[in-house]
Amino acid sequence: MTTMTAQTTQVYQVFIKATPEAIWEAITSPDFTAQYFYGARVEANATRRISKMGDITGEDPVFEFDPPRRLVHGWVSYYDGDLAAEPSSRVTWEIEPQDGGYTRLTVVHDELEDSPKTASSVAGTGWMGVLSSLKSFLETGEGLF
Repeated sequence: MTTMTAQTTQVYQVFIKATPEAIWEAITSPDFTAQYFYGARVEANATRRISKMGDITGEDPVFEFDPPRRLVHGWVSYYDGDLAAEPSSRVTWEIEPQDGGYTRLTVVHDELEDSPKTASSVAGTGWMGVLSSLKSFLETGEGLF
């Protein structure tokens, strides 16, 4: 997995022994996200992405919806009041099948220029934790948290 420090554009990449369709379902279906994304139930469709964590619900626009290849959506960290007060940023999920039965997942979190607290929050272990848990979930049936 690769990452950049808390900058305005952060890039993460992981190889997962799963099909693009399985990864797509895992990132857009609340029954799956709850198992690896810190308990958050995330649902995405062609127009919006809704996330529920406990009693907090957030909704972000979807800019691109191309199953099972590409999902681009807005991002607000609704789970924290200080972070939620910052302007929306953008997350891009790129799913690319590879020879050998695995898939490369690239996550780009950008447009963070006016959201420094969010940039720091999601840098490093933020996104890397989610992606590591996603990989574990898809390959073993168990997320990390």
